Amino acid sequence: MTHSTNHSTDRRISHWIDGQPWAGTAQRTGEVFDPATGELAARVDFAGDTEVAAAVAAAGRALPGWRDTSLAARSRVLFAFRELLAARRDELARIVSAEHGKVESDAAGEVQRGLENVEFACGAPQLLKGGFSGNVSTGVDVHSAHQPLGVVGVISPFNFPAMVPLWFVPSAIACGNTVVLKPSEKDPSAAVFLAELFAEAGLPPGVLNVLHGDKVAVDGLLEHPQVRAISFVGSTPIARYVYQTATSHGKRVQALGGAKNHMVVLPDADLDLAADAAVSAGFGSAGERCMAVSVVVAVDPVGDDLVARIAERIGRIRVGDGRKPDSEMGPLVTAAHRDRVAGYLDAGVREGATLVVDGRTVQPDGAREGFWLGPSLFDHARPGMSIYADEIFGPVLCVVRASGYQEAVELVNDNAYGNGTAIFTADGAAARRFEKDVEVGMVGVNVPIPVPVGYYSFGGWKDSLFGDSHAYGPESFHFYTRTKVVTERWPDQSHAGVNLAFPADTTRREP
Repeated sequence: MTHSTNHSTDRRISHWIDGQPWAGTAQRTGEVFDPATGELAARVDFAGDTEVAAAVAAAGRALPGWRDTSLAARSRVLFAFRELLAARRDELARIVSAEHGKVESDAAGEVQRGLENVEFACGAPQLLKGGFSGNVSTGVDVHSAHQPLGVVGVISPFNFPAMVPLWFVPSAIACGNTVVLKPSEKDPSAAVFLAELFAEAGLPPGVLNVLHGDKVAVDGLLEHPQVRAISFVGSTPIARYVYQTATSHGKRVQALGGAKNHMVVLPDADLDLAADAAVSAGFGSAGERCMAVSVVVAVDPVGDDLVARIAERIGRIRVGDGRKPDSEMGPLVTAAHRDRVAGYLDAGVREGATLVVDGRTVQPDGAREGFWLGPSLFDHARPGMSIYADEIFGPVLCVVRASGYQEAVELVNDNAYGNGTAIFTADGAAARRFEKDVEVGMVGVNVPIPVPVGYYSFGGWKDSLFGDSHAYGPESFHFYTRTKVVTERWPDQSHAGVNLAFPADTTRREP
């Protein structure tokens, strides 16, 4: 996405560095479109090496003061930010909808889930308590403390331009770190809005910086020696690249990758409930989310009935401009992404799947030039097909048939991804067995999108996660801190003299 002379607009989205908008002149820019109209909405400045250095330097200058700020004062900033975000959530949802394309009700839900993470981070004084053991040996005490890492980088994707930054930034700053946030260049305004709210809440300049751009900005953060950790959400190939590059430069990394989430429907399930769930989870946010259900595993003999119910519900979905109150599904984020997703429909037919609903025929309630693709449904998909193997990241739902429970579980476990899964059943024993058998990080039982609440942590297994730490919740406070253990003794005359023996518990005597 580079500068084009085919469009013109006066609106400019720029970096947020050291508590204010960047005032420089960008050598490169990108285009931000309104997905519902296809019109150019703004130009976004792309960072070069100079801008990366400026943002990291600002974060570095702010680090000593913020690291030494009391937990009470940090919490007050987070509480103030929480109140501002809650008061202006509708405004943020409109920003998300305008640049991403998702309907405003979906964008409002994204903001609400982000608020949960802010509220969790407000508990930093409790979450950062260390441990203490007194008199572990005669006159010797031991205590542990959680200390910040330093400057950290956050690289967030286009599909949740508000929620994903709120997965990471509140916890990182609550722990005493300073942050450089690199949002997606496709919908960058939400990140700047959040930075402005943090400044209004009293966050000192430089503690949160927003850097726009492409691979140049990403690589700059991955390789910069002053950046101590990287948090990333995106596709699996890029997550692997981020993990390998950043760790080779000595950084701590949590890189959340892609998904191919399976929803298993057993024969005893409520098929209306399962069909509702499959459509909601498959086509919400136009399927552009890593927790979307993209594969329904229909266990014999319910396949034909379930496919018919899903197809009937798809026919009632209202596709249109996300800002219109009647719209249920909006456009895709860019024309290139829409075309890429649409290409899978021809591929699936070539590979032998049955195209039950073709989203290319949709009649949206919106401008003809919008980036439209309606919900699509394949039946009789199989492993080995591209529509089954690839993370399509669009409104394409595949139904796979399985002969029984064991085959269904093997389908899930044989997949390279391990992000989320769900089972629909009325059998508690089967659900309990599934929870244990399935090799996936997040599991739903009669819940199609099992995204954990803010006081748990989010993350998958296998190729869906690179690194050892999940996002937000308790694991975020471990990720953004280092533990220091102090063993101390205040000597008195009873401990005078040299002792060359290995330090041990002097209160114990072997018989």
